[in-house]
Amino acid sequence: MTDEKIHEIRSNSEKAECYFSKKLAFTLGPVELKELSEERNVKILDVRHQADYEIGHIPGAVSMPYEEMPEKMKELNKDDLHIVYCYNNYCHLGARAAYLLAKNAFSVMELSGGFKTWSEEFRFAVVQ
Repeated sequence: MTDEKIHEIRSNSEKAECYFSKKLAFTLGPVELKELSEERNVKILDVRHQADYEIGHIPGAVSMPYEEMPEKMKELNKDDLHIVYCYNNYCHLGARAAYLLAKNAFSVMELSGGFKTWSEEFRFAVVQ
């Protein structure tokens, strides 16, 4: 994509509005997750490897490694809001898991920054 095309897109407030409305609808940060999990019933899914979940995870999260999702999805309730997280900002397991859930008609959001942001940057409690 050329610099001119990028500038054209950036100057289009309608495209920006569309992008950011989708980002806000399908992602959340640690503070929002903490508040949301206290307000309503959400299912927090840790899609990292089982061994990493056992070392530490977000309180209330269940382990559902990405590789096991096709089999384990049948245990989920489609009426729940599912929040997925993986390792960090650079990990795409969360996005892949969210895509898989959405493709199978589940309500889903992704935790921005993953477990690293939750535990290291915000220093929220973890279960060990």
